[in-house]
Amino acid sequence: MRIDKFLKVTRVIKRRTVANDAADNGRISVNGKIVKPSYEVKIGDVVEIKFGDKVSKFEIISIPKVQSVSNIDEVIKLV
Repeated sequence: MRIDKFLKVTRVIKRRTVANDAADNGRISVNGKIVKPSYEVKIGDVVEIKFGDKVSKFEIISIPKVQSVSNIDEVIKLV
């Protein structure tokens, strides 16, 4: 699953276009490397997102098969 879609499905970012713009502007990194919106996420990836002066960092535990996730704790773990 692409990083922009993953962030939207898990509701880390509300809209896929916002996630896409964040990745295009270098605000999303995976395992310490800045990624493009088309990056394919894998289980075990550590994602870091910069929102202004705040930073959110989490590890991907599983990749959802459906469009909506009911329990976010089954998909990501805050680091």
